[in-house]
Amino acid sequence: MEQSSVKEYEKFGTKIGFILASVGSAVGMGNIWMFPYRLGTYGGAAFLIPYFIFIALFGAVGLSGEFALGRLTGTGPIGSYEYALQSRGIRGGKILGSIPLIGSLGIAIGYAIIVGWVLRFVIGSITGSLFKVEASEYFGQITGAFGSIPWHVAVIVITMVALSAGILQGIEKLNKIMMPSFFILFLILAIRVAFLPGAIEGYKYLLIPRWEHLFRLETWIMAMGQAFFSLSITGSGMIIYGSYLKKDDDIVHSSCVTALLDTIAALLAGFAIIPAVFAFGLDPTAGPPLMFITIPKIFTQMPMGNLFSIFFFLSVLFAGITSLVNMFEVCSEAAQSRLRMKRTTSVLLVGLFALFVGLFLEYEPYMGKWMDMITIYVVPFGAVMGATMIYWVLGKEKMDPEFSLGRKKPLSNTFYFIGKYIYVLLAALVVVLSVIYKGIG
Repeated sequence: MEQSSVKEYEKFGTKIGFILASVGSAVGMGNIWMFPYRLGTYGGAAFLIPYFIFIALFGAVGLSGEFALGRLTGTGPIGSYEYALQSRGIRGGKILGSIPLIGSLGIAIGYAIIVGWVLRFVIGSITGSLFKVEASEYFGQITGAFGSIPWHVAVIVITMVALSAGILQGIEKLNKIMMPSFFILFLILAIRVAFLPGAIEGYKYLLIPRWEHLFRLETWIMAMGQAFFSLSITGSGMIIYGSYLKKDDDIVHSSCVTALLDTIAALLAGFAIIPAVFAFGLDPTAGPPLMFITIPKIFTQMPMGNLFSIFFFLSVLFAGITSLVNMFEVCSEAAQSRLRMKRTTSVLLVGLFALFVGLFLEYEPYMGKWMDMITIYVVPFGAVMGATMIYWVLGKEKMDPEFSLGRKKPLSNTFYFIGKYIYVLLAALVVVLSVIYKGIG
């Protein structure tokens, strides 16, 4: 595939628009319920040491690599992998590129269901219906077979409408509104929670380092998994956003800013959720039910809880929609470039397919098994393939000119050494460990 033959798409209008869209893709449910839980469980502030190390490594080398590959080829994973392999005279790029594409579509199918649940909780917070029954009962009403159809449909429609407007007026504008709103709302929540009696115990749980955890392999494994998946390094989504990036933008700088904002989002979630959990004597290790069962119990007991419940679930909704937009866009671009569809038609096709499959997965145990299958087996494999294409198949010779665009200083040989021998190895390790631990992201 000649690079010049790649279809030219609309670009992000501004660097901040690109960064916010990338942050929107990265910030998701894992930042909101998984990170606070792992931070507290694996040593408090001690957990932050390996976590920050992996965030810095994966952000600077992994995330920037996917952005650079996308901008180099001007297309998504299928075209990018095809270009990489053909540069070595090898066929099969289309097939390999389809794997991370399937991963993005698979996550989108399950994710749309979860975001639909969040939308239901937003409406319940606004109307007050959330506070009239037990949170577990309210959650149970929408997690049965075909139990969340209107909310499920609404989320997919919102996502399709945003995507149909294009890169500049759709994806960029949506993220410029939703991501700052996410940070503001969570900051308000974190400040409010700080004044709750007993919140100090939550801060101790999060911040007092328990150094013995640093000598446990599992702490480092979970920190690596949390960092890897938090940045949305999947071999697909960030490649497509990179393909919409202008040639004069410094990719490594944008990647580092994205990683920083993603980390701030995770920390904000921790400071908003865990101290509140301790203030009301609830279980901080509740896991996934934390968001839909434990946290609503907090708001029912908190002064002005109705208002803060709206803030919380609205911010989670924003994080969910912006992530879903990225997943749908990967698939939509593939339909446009491979099937020669118009944007609106491709978006409609992806949305209807995701809805059709998702309707049969609304029963929570089915959805859980589906997401486990995709996130444990498909997505990590797609990520390591992307890393291999960037640092082994294309390598410094092909990638360095793209990385150098917009930079004042060229990248050192150390950068490529880390990418080729450390990052790719760790990405492969994520695949193995995901299977062994039944998920580490």
